[in-house]
Amino acid sequence: MSHKEAIKQFRTNVDVLTLTATPIPRTMEMSLTGIRDLSMLQTPPAARQPILTFVGEYDDRAVAEALRRELLREGQVFFVHNRVADIELKADQLRDLVPEAKIAVAHGQMDEGTLEQVVVDFWEGRFDVLVCTTIIESGIDMPMVNTLVVERADLLGLGQLHQLRGRVGRAGSRAYAYLFFPPDRELTEEAFERLRTIGEATELGSGFRIAMRDLEIRGAGNLLGTGQSGHIAAVGYDLYCSMVNEAIQELNGEKKSAPAEIKIELPIDANLPESYVERADVRLDAYRRLAEVQSLADVDDIEEEWNDRFGAIPEVAQRLLGIARIRAECVRTGVIEVAGTVSTGFGGPPLQVRITPLTLPHSKQMRLSRLYRGSIYKAEARQVQVPIKTSADPLATVLGLFAELVPLEEPSTASNLEQL
Repeated sequence: MSHKEAIKQFRTNVDVLTLTATPIPRTMEMSLTGIRDLSMLQTPPAARQPILTFVGEYDDRAVAEALRRELLREGQVFFVHNRVADIELKADQLRDLVPEAKIAVAHGQMDEGTLEQVVVDFWEGRFDVLVCTTIIESGIDMPMVNTLVVERADLLGLGQLHQLRGRVGRAGSRAYAYLFFPPDRELTEEAFERLRTIGEATELGSGFRIAMRDLEIRGAGNLLGTGQSGHIAAVGYDLYCSMVNEAIQELNGEKKSAPAEIKIELPIDANLPESYVERADVRLDAYRRLAEVQSLADVDDIEEEWNDRFGAIPEVAQRLLGIARIRAECVRTGVIEVAGTVSTGFGGPPLQVRITPLTLPHSKQMRLSRLYRGSIYKAEARQVQVPIKTSADPLATVLGLFAELVPLEEPSTASNLEQL
């Protein structure tokens, strides 16, 4: 951080690009609230495979099996023991546990020449297991190391665990990560949440998800000071984000407008199937974006992105886009409710759609009754009721209704509709 700040002192308008697998909570919060721009690389390196991750109580038999499995395929192992005081003792225990393994030790308190020689010897394959501290967390690229064992994973942060796990599986081979905690100690709530998150987030490109969870667990820190986490528990995460966004908008001179609460209830099956978008977090983000659309162009952009990212859009997802287009039309016209009721009476229309509020002059009322037979306009309630035939597409009919009654070139708010 100090180096980046020093670079900024050279020029006031310098641009800084920061690359990280797991941004710290404060950096993450700055990106989410618009203080910093955020770009994500979603495509993993060619042939890279997800790392199989095991989280559980420390067990000598499991460690021995992990080491021997890697030795059988002529690979190497990182064993992280993050205590310099007894790291040599741990290395001796591993030598007794797996006598056939050639074991070396590396940590930050060794003199530079000795440490360099150990790393070079390990790189050249003279050792099978490197017992080390978290000095391997970043800047290490050893393609033959495909098993990671962390003895006290409960003491490490989420970002550290993700970075350590990224040290293995770098050459396309199947890699394994064993994250242990003591069997005789009760985990703190935060340690439990960290281990659960790292155990669940094993797919490629999960760093952003891990960073989001780290932000929720630890807090966003002090945006104007040096604190990198904390300061959220007092108000809660959602309220904190809302307060930060309001402050940023106020500083930028932007007027904060309350989002319109729009209710759309139509008896239509519309969703994003798991077979089309597999990751749950990506599906949730897609639903959030659809709920925030402000125009038909926004929906068109989302549709184009889905086609590009996930392929041909299935019918059930197309219907979801249709509902989003209706929402965009509601935003444009000031409508707050579009509700569909299925008729159960004999001879009645199969579906009755109600749009509220919508003020129509006499000419538009005549056009409504001519285009949609059996339609009703309730002036006092500013409500339009339209029967939809069995053969008609409800979504297309509702969109056509908006286009007929309130064309795009006409005023777009409910108050202006009264002047039509």
